[in-house]
Amino acid sequence: MLASVPLVVVLFLMVGRQWPAAPAGALGLGTAFLLAETRFGDSAAGDGVAQFAVGTMSEALFSAAMITWIVVAALCIYELQLRSGGMDRIQDAIASISGDPRIKVLLVAWFFALFLEGAAGFGTPIALAAPLLVTIGLRPVDAVATALLGHAVGVSFGAIGTPVITQSTITGVDAASIARMTALYHAAIGGLMVWMVFRLSASASMSSTAPGRSGLWFGLGGAAFLAPYFGLAVWLGPELPTLGGAILGLAVFAGVLALVAPRSKARVEASASPAARDDHALAMPLARAAAPYLVLTGLVALTRGVPWIKETLQRPAVEWVMLGEFSGSVEPFYHPGTLLLVAFVCGGLFQRTSLYGLASAAVAASIKVGPAAVALVATLGMSRMMVHGGMIDALAILAAAYGAGSWPLMAPLVGVLGTFTTGSATASNVLFSDFQQDTAARLNLPVVEMLGAQTAGAGVGNVVAPHNIIAGGATVGLTGKEGAVLRKTAIPCAVYATACGLLSLLMARR
Repeated sequence: MLASVPLVVVLFLMVGRQWPAAPAGALGLGTAFLLAETRFGDSAAGDGVAQFAVGTMSEALFSAAMITWIVVAALCIYELQLRSGGMDRIQDAIASISGDPRIKVLLVAWFFALFLEGAAGFGTPIALAAPLLVTIGLRPVDAVATALLGHAVGVSFGAIGTPVITQSTITGVDAASIARMTALYHAAIGGLMVWMVFRLSASASMSSTAPGRSGLWFGLGGAAFLAPYFGLAVWLGPELPTLGGAILGLAVFAGVLALVAPRSKARVEASASPAARDDHALAMPLARAAAPYLVLTGLVALTRGVPWIKETLQRPAVEWVMLGEFSGSVEPFYHPGTLLLVAFVCGGLFQRTSLYGLASAAVAASIKVGPAAVALVATLGMSRMMVHGGMIDALAILAAAYGAGSWPLMAPLVGVLGTFTTGSATASNVLFSDFQQDTAARLNLPVVEMLGAQTAGAGVGNVVAPHNIIAGGATVGLTGKEGAVLRKTAIPCAVYATACGLLSLLMARR
């Protein structure tokens, strides 16, 4: 019971008191430290209080730096796209594929939202997709709920694989193995989420297409994304499933649509405000607008798919060990953050962005990532103290005692809880990956399957996270009415997480 107190403190402050993640995590960190040095003192590593504090926080700072490296680089590309007009051009191209309103809902809430999740993550899909859905014809409540549901399958690999890479960093389990398992969960049941988006799209006045025919298009859209999504996770690892799946899936879907149902291309406004459109940006060639993402896709394919390039980049490594107990390592040239930065610079040059433009995008990204970095240090510090202080072991013993035979069913729900609390699949994995790993080991369950279930649950938990609902509601004038959105997403979240748990149970018993 005492071992759970740091987590309870964070959950209570963030959900009950609506505290931001940074101060809540800091109090959780302080609580974990006090418990480690008093009740769990025999388990705390090191020769004393100072050594334990320095060792655990060194691991936390190192892990936070590795994760922030990815996040700030992804945000650099996002800021570049906003400034260059590349994002406007991509929005316009996607929205102009079909004049049918319900197919536009699929294009925006599914492909475009997933593309944004894979490229940037951290709430950008909802902020950009929800206003577009309103212009198509959805009510504001339905627009936010549809955008939330549409991007959920991609959240587990959002922002170039950050949740999975974070989980691998914390647990030491191979990221590629976790990626394959996580993608298997979503590929098997991801069609549920497409169907839920289809059902919500029926709430608007979109009588131009018969529901049955629209359902076929939604089914094709789901398959067009999920097939490359799974293939990329199996072949290349965690960086490209969401981003690459959205790009490849959209290309396949648009090609079939053009062959089967050719239509005049009716453009939709790129934002809720006509003044926000940049006609000069809309004239940009699409390949140039997508240059950063195309460069990134090529880099990931080469560095993950070509053995000699992979081995060469992995060879230089930075490793450190402190007090015989605390450690960390990184392969700087193989790290996703490095690939993102190269894609940022090369993409910007292809778009003819000046050095000043690149610098201003980098500064804006660095400013935005500040609060997230502080929150990461606090929550990672709490996590490492709980591991080295013996609290995770105690929680795993409790789960093993009461969860024998049923834990695989519960594993995704733990992921949902983490994301509901923090608003982030990455933060959910920070909080609960060690717990999932230790519980699986004590119950003789396959560790990779349980970590995959954690990350799959963390992804779908995004649709009920108050942080995301509030941010999305603000973009369409729903401030104060977020409960209406939650009522539309809570049942789909529960259904999807339960299906994921049943699949986890089947795999654990095979």
